[in-house]
Amino acid sequence: MSSSGEEMPNKDEPNTIDLMNSINLMEFSDEILLHILSYIPSTDLILNVRRTCRKLATLCLDKSLTHTVLLHRDYQASEDKVKQLVREIGKEIHQLNMAGCYWLSGTTIEHVTRCRNLVKVNLSGCHLTSIRLSKMLSALQHLRSLAIDVNPGFDASQLSSECKATLSRVLELKQTLYTPSYGVVPCCTSLEKLLLYFEILDRTREGAILSGQLMVGQSNVPHYQNLRVFYARLAPGYINQEVVRLYLAVLSDRTPENLHAFLISVPGSFAESGATKNLLDSMARNVSLDALQLPKSWLNGSSLLQNMKFNNPFYFSFSRCTLSGGHLIQRVINGGKDLKSLASLNLSGCIHCLSPDSLFRKAEDDIDSSILETLVMSCCNLKHLNLSAAHHHSSEDLGKHLCQLLAQLQHLRSLSLPVCSIADSSPKADKAPTQMVTNAVPRGFGKKVRIGVQTYPRTVSSESVTQKSSSVFWTLLENVPFLETLELIGSNFSSAMPRNEPAIRNSLPPCSRAQSVGDAEVAAIGQLAFLRNLTLAQLPSILTGSGLISIGLQCQQLQTLSLANLGMMGKVVYMSALSDMLKHCKQLKDLRLEQPYFSANAQFFQALSHCSSLQRLCIISRSGTLQADAVMSFMGSCLGLVMCHMFTGESLTACKNLQQSIVRSFQAERPALNVVIFPLLHEGLTDVIRDVPMMHLDEITLFKSRVAEEPPNLWW
Repeated sequence: MSSSGEEMPNKDEPNTIDLMNSINLMEFSDEILLHILSYIPSTDLILNVRRTCRKLATLCLDKSLTHTVLLHRDYQASEDKVKQLVREIGKEIHQLNMAGCYWLSGTTIEHVTRCRNLVKVNLSGCHLTSIRLSKMLSALQHLRSLAIDVNPGFDASQLSSECKATLSRVLELKQTLYTPSYGVVPCCTSLEKLLLYFEILDRTREGAILSGQLMVGQSNVPHYQNLRVFYARLAPGYINQEVVRLYLAVLSDRTPENLHAFLISVPGSFAESGATKNLLDSMARNVSLDALQLPKSWLNGSSLLQNMKFNNPFYFSFSRCTLSGGHLIQRVINGGKDLKSLASLNLSGCIHCLSPDSLFRKAEDDIDSSILETLVMSCCNLKHLNLSAAHHHSSEDLGKHLCQLLAQLQHLRSLSLPVCSIADSSPKADKAPTQMVTNAVPRGFGKKVRIGVQTYPRTVSSESVTQKSSSVFWTLLENVPFLETLELIGSNFSSAMPRNEPAIRNSLPPCSRAQSVGDAEVAAIGQLAFLRNLTLAQLPSILTGSGLISIGLQCQQLQTLSLANLGMMGKVVYMSALSDMLKHCKQLKDLRLEQPYFSANAQFFQALSHCSSLQRLCIISRSGTLQADAVMSFMGSCLGLVMCHMFTGESLTACKNLQQSIVRSFQAERPALNVVIFPLLHEGLTDVIRDVPMMHLDEITLFKSRVAEEPPNLWW
């Protein structure tokens, strides 16, 4: 022992620093090094890492690293870097994903022509004219898979014969339509997979009303005789429905015999027509499906499901249908039929799907646990399940709790539930103080009630851990330890962020059952060590947000966090806990906050600066405020941030000044920088929204449930 009482280190044992200094990365096997290198962005790998030594120079050109190049979300991929990358390894690239590279100019995108051996390319979100697309595709004779946008001004007559020859060999096409058009579909005579995303606005910027009849005269669409997958996703708006009918009319003439996936995602109602009825009748007679999604109006009260034939299905979506549990069991599961092949099931908004009959049931009535039990037993290998946007209340007396039944689905990787569904069936006498006081706190924008938040712990005590571990929600999470995505969304939640309408919507009050879900349940989420994506929306009984700290400490792989309307609506009660949480979120890339009266001040941005991996930030706050100098300081310290969207209660002048300052200061060094700062309730918001790059708008700015939204591995 030394004189100070400290034990002297043993000189015979190497300390940690010596061990680290003795490790040489280059001594690892090539297989291990290649695996490590696969995590490095292609631009960095080829333009920087390859220059470091001879061994890495060789490994970085290995086929496993150059065969597929991903520029999607590589926000540091500048014009010069992309051009140089293509010059150096263009001939080696067989698959290229440039989806969402909105910051690259058309001339840079044109360099793809150097990649002569391309088999698959994704150019969604890239700037392409008809002439430029024609030139590119003319050079890519091996292309079999293509994703593009069709923007206003697209003219199929400008496509060369060489381009059309390439398109005739394409087997997979993903097409996002921003204007009424068939795009390149008429040229793709060998299609096996067709994905259509309809993003057409009903009016032009000048206010002129668009019409799908602009497509008349272009109807030489092939009859899809080789088609295996048909998928159409529509944004809100009548014109999108009008245009998709023209695509479906061709399918109704002759249904492809090899069709095995037929999916149409439509918000709101979409009336059947004579052509669609013929198509569905033909499908029921001639095809056997393994993936199905139809508009709710096509299924409601229909015997269609009873006549459909399924062959080892892997994806079902009955989102927003009035399908009762009795029909679900009889027509889909066929009375308990083996559906072990089903990997993904979307029952979002199906308010009657866990009840035997929908005729006399109220939406808030208790579920029939035997229906869910049959579903769980039949679909025992489910990986993705969405039960959001409904009231699924477990009975206090009859059957097992919903959480207990879902705990049997141990293969789950993503799960979306309404908040009221995780509440214990009956209130416990030994509830934590935070939960007992909750019921007395009024919700909404009424008079603020002062509550003694100082009496509630900032961290979870051993007593509350015991209470959590005895809850049904704790049991559920304990049995699905590999869950990567979790959504808890209030059954009555409605986002204030609009799509194509003004932001003046009043959301319904939260479900009364949700009043017993609070900080302890949120803290239970901390046991999910592999959690990557978390959404919490409309949890009225959050009092301090202490559960968020547990998540920050324990969910070290968290990459996407979306919080909306937590606690009392008139006050942000969880600000201090959120600040503590963010200090531990080193892997967080996307943060979305939607909360009235939220103050984006220096304290918040100082905590957020600990999120060193942050790339996208979105704040939506009715009557919220911004501290401009704090925003600027944060932008300067968070070097990876490329998307900053803030819709608050600040004035138009203040918003414009801050937006211009950010762009002026940081655009040059951040090629992908996208900044939108605008008053939430301003009449010009709709025009601002239409200029947001689709990847940001769809992935973070607009709120929606994303679990089982599409079939697994639908495209890339």
